[in-house]
Amino acid sequence: MLGKHFATELAHLGRQQPPVALQNMRVVMTNPDLAQFLNLGPEWLANDTLLSLLFDSESKIATQSMAQKYGGHQFGQWNPQLGDGRGLLLGDTRALDGQLWDLHLKGAGPTPYARGGDGRAVLRSSIREYLASEALHALGIPTSRALALISSNHPVYRETPETAAMVIRACQSHIRFGHFEYFYHTDQKDKLDDLFAFCFRHHFVDCANADNPHLAMLEKITLETAKLIAKWQAFGFNHGVMNTDNMSVHGVTFDFGPYAFLDDYDPEFICNHSDHNGRYSFEQQPGIALWNLNALAHGFTPYASVDEIRQVLEKYEPTLLTHYRDLMLAKLGLEQVMPEDQRLLSDWLNLLEQDQRDYHQSFRLLAEFNVADGGKCDVLRDHFIDRDTYDSWAQRYYIRLKQQQSSDQARHLTMNKVNPKYILRNYLAQEAIEAAEQGDFSAIQRLLKVLARPFDEQENAEKYAQGVPDWGKRLEISCSS
Repeated sequence: MLGKHFATELAHLGRQQPPVALQNMRVVMTNPDLAQFLNLGPEWLANDTLLSLLFDSESKIATQSMAQKYGGHQFGQWNPQLGDGRGLLLGDTRALDGQLWDLHLKGAGPTPYARGGDGRAVLRSSIREYLASEALHALGIPTSRALALISSNHPVYRETPETAAMVIRACQSHIRFGHFEYFYHTDQKDKLDDLFAFCFRHHFVDCANADNPHLAMLEKITLETAKLIAKWQAFGFNHGVMNTDNMSVHGVTFDFGPYAFLDDYDPEFICNHSDHNGRYSFEQQPGIALWNLNALAHGFTPYASVDEIRQVLEKYEPTLLTHYRDLMLAKLGLEQVMPEDQRLLSDWLNLLEQDQRDYHQSFRLLAEFNVADGGKCDVLRDHFIDRDTYDSWAQRYYIRLKQQQSSDQARHLTMNKVNPKYILRNYLAQEAIEAAEQGDFSAIQRLLKVLARPFDEQENAEKYAQGVPDWGKRLEISCSS
């Protein structure tokens, strides 16, 4: 049975209510590996027992479900009228890592914070969240996880008629930057105190005994966020809606909307077609994360001086840059940092951008580069249009690799462990979604199986490593879900 720490200790920070069932529900996907990690029993993986847990009036989980209240900065504008408008916190479990993890049901019906919405999630967006969270996890990027997907024939209306679905997701907690912002900006100091006390008891235990626990907590959030963004940038992930209510205090990827992994390398890429000014473009993500941390930091001002907070936030940029540098040099197969490496990396990325080469395929091909062959690599050279610029760069890369002691074979193996062959392309997700909308979820299962081992060569999986067809590039993905 799930625990209910948040619902019991912070009941006054939201509303308790049961989830509302959909028409003709069925559990179409479950995640046994995650269930095992979360110490959940088999009842969470079977259709009848899972639906009973969620929707039977006698179920303790249903009666303790809770919608959280928070605010947030949306596209830079403060909005206090936010909260779990369609999601419910089901409870928590002690996972195999020794930490509490929350279970949250998205698409559970309208709550007091639905702002007139129907409280539902469509099948399309639910599948995208399931795919993204598991793909990021396999890449080693901190993220919420997906436990189960529930489909239905319940009609909902967005731009066009669609069917509703629910996804059960797991995360260390569902506490957002917007929680602290809301109780600070609405002058509810007692509730802000309660929220901090809860965090120190359950999620930031290592900060509780610091000279200033609040400052230690802010520092941990700042550093974990910096590391997360470094991984987003290194793996070419564009979140799309980095509002502060979509930012987790645990430094994990959270609340998936119109996300995308890069196809052709374009630092100005915008995955959200509603983001007309490019606020959340790929290259803006590091700066936006710091902006969001500054917004969060207002909630810490009752507990620390502005100078102390500023000193903590100043640790963000060097942490981000160091982790990003290390990740990118590993992708280049470089073992130690040398003065010329930053220029070598920048020129490589400029070449990818100039020739509009695929970000992930290009790094994967780079592992074929051999020092023993004098730097000759036809398969990589033929990948580029501007051969002269490539040749110039390749000569510098060859000289740089000769300074290392490792063999070509060892470097190939190392590079292929950090440069994925298989990535969650939007067009692959779209093909799987279209099949699922016709009742066939096998394409999603096949895609998930491949994405679970993104760095490994896999038999009968070449389709998932091919270049992106023209129709699949820059698909318009909206926030509507």
